Amino acid sequence: MFFSVKEMNEGQNEAKYAWESNADYWDKKIGNDANEFHLRVIRPKTEELLEIRHSDRILDLACGNGNFSRRMTVLGASVTACDFSETLISHAIRRSNEIGLQIDYRVCDLTDKQEMRRLVKDVPYDKAVCNMAMMDISDITPLFEGVYQLLSDEGRFVLSTHHPCFTAPEQVYLSEKMHKGEAIAGQPVLQPYYHRSIQNLLNTAFHAGFVMDACYETAFEPDAEYPSVMIVRLRKQIFNEKISQTERISR
Repeated sequence: MFFSVKEMNEGQNEAKYAWESNADYWDKKIGNDANEFHLRVIRPKTEELLEIRHSDRILDLACGNGNFSRRMTVLGASVTACDFSETLISHAIRRSNEIGLQIDYRVCDLTDKQEMRRLVKDVPYDKAVCNMAMMDISDITPLFEGVYQLLSDEGRFVLSTHHPCFTAPEQVYLSEKMHKGEAIAGQPVLQPYYHRSIQNLLNTAFHAGFVMDACYETAFEPDAEYPSVMIVRLRKQIFNEKISQTERISR
């Protein structure tokens, strides 16, 4: 079962309303350097898989108030970052300007193919990242297809999301389901979440042309047996096909 077009359109409108309503609260709670959950659960493995290098051109998708964009810029990357909340982007610009960091921030709806095309630059991106936002997006097909086109042939895409097995709503796993919840306790408005099974999430990426070459399952508590987050690294299949062709020729 997949979300209908009507569900996706209505859900995306509701999501935008929720994020605009929560943007000021979110920015205050996340601040310049992110919260403990991001610092302990998301950032270490994301940075390991992303392998940020000096002068990397990186696209930060659903960047929020830009905390990870600023982190990557400090590490030497050239960052383009986007979010569909104009208020969050305004906070991201303000916070980056306050500490003198040059980051290209854009307002972009990742469910819109035309808007994703406007993220194109003269040179393809080396890497892309999407931290804890896949479950917020009603239609992820344009995102994966868009990122595939925006990356260089050797590019990689690292994403983190709620672990579908251990955060499934109401004991639903195989079926797709929209439900509402809190990203940060006390936020003004509940936001819609889009539950997808692992097969639905990854097959969407594979159909866009990606292959997966690394995955971590992480939890907030070090000794926890049930992870709350899944972090995945994808690479463009075209690069692997080129290697295979070279190997065949050399044989």
